[in-house]
Amino acid sequence: MPISERLSRLGSGVFARNDQRKAAYLLRTAEEVAPDASPLPPLLDLSLGSTDLQPPQVALDAIAAGLQRPESASYCLHAATRPFREAVAAWAHRRFEVTPNPDTEVLLLVGSQEGTAHLPLAVLDPGDVALLLDPYYPSHMGGLHLASASPVLLPIDPEAGWRPDFDRLSASQWDALRLMVLGFPHNPTATTGEQAWLDGAVERALRHDVVLAHDNPYVDLALEGEAPALLRHPAWRRCGIEFFSFSKSWCLGGYRLAFAIGAEWLITALRQLKGVVDFNQSLALQAGAIAALEQAPHWPEQLRGVYRERRDRMATALEAQGWPVRRPSMALYLWLQVPEVARARGLDSEGFCAALLEGTGVCLTPGNGFGPGGEGWQRLALVHPVEDLEAGATRIGDWLRRL
Repeated sequence: MPISERLSRLGSGVFARNDQRKAAYLLRTAEEVAPDASPLPPLLDLSLGSTDLQPPQVALDAIAAGLQRPESASYCLHAATRPFREAVAAWAHRRFEVTPNPDTEVLLLVGSQEGTAHLPLAVLDPGDVALLLDPYYPSHMGGLHLASASPVLLPIDPEAGWRPDFDRLSASQWDALRLMVLGFPHNPTATTGEQAWLDGAVERALRHDVVLAHDNPYVDLALEGEAPALLRHPAWRRCGIEFFSFSKSWCLGGYRLAFAIGAEWLITALRQLKGVVDFNQSLALQAGAIAALEQAPHWPEQLRGVYRERRDRMATALEAQGWPVRRPSMALYLWLQVPEVARARGLDSEGFCAALLEGTGVCLTPGNGFGPGGEGWQRLALVHPVEDLEAGATRIGDWLRRL
């Protein structure tokens, strides 16, 4: 049976490929082995930013209470999300000293990936041109493919601290753009970034009539400095939309809770699209999100201390095994170059990830899944206790020496 050309452009996705590898490894560990064979080490999954840390209890209690209300089992249309949107507007006022209109400038999302993937369908026509950073988060490119748009990649360089150089595009290239998608703190490089970078993007967006979409799920997880935000720029209502998530700051990833704040016309466009393709999360889940915002506003602060210790101790452990580490300024990830010994064996990022899992049971995410600029890199998620991370570093070091 035929499938669309659009689907073939999407490809399998790096997380789907990793999922298949992990499933195959787990199947092998469950199979019977010869009496004299050594058992495979257990899977240590460091490939997803899905933390082992728990959400605030007040959020879980609010969800549990909400599940007992009959209306939580019903479809939830936009009007019923108003209490959630009001809580988000109040949070934005506390966090950024801005006052978005909860009726026209705030939108509930089923995870921020849903928003970043759907936005191009709302603002682009087939063939329109959009700018992405390289490396980029996969849903940013996926959204462009779904909209049959044409991406322009802006490489960011580690030697420049991953700073985007907007002067690399000519004035005519800027005039051709309809959308640019940024995200600082940046995934996968774990770079916090600077407000000046985002201010520069706003200036370009206004000058060339470009929609600026800023993906900001890590706004509360900067380990050094203050994270940039579109909402910190006074012109955010004129050109942009910003995406936030409960997955990282409040450890609610599996609950798929997020929101967008932005220009009224962009929120209206995304709301119209969502009205066709999905409903909203249950009122019970929204109650948990409201409780997180209102009763656990300082939850991210304790997370930063945990992640800082994990970053420092895992970096030290890997360096002791001969794998140099650039210490990142954002929580949750290490962005690691493929070790020289692996490159000498001809392993690219995908091949290294597969071989590492096969040889050690440690699963990382290959950098090529984040675009051409990610080739030669791996992303390691700090989503297990320090003791497990350090044991994983020992496994990795032993394997690298066998290479």
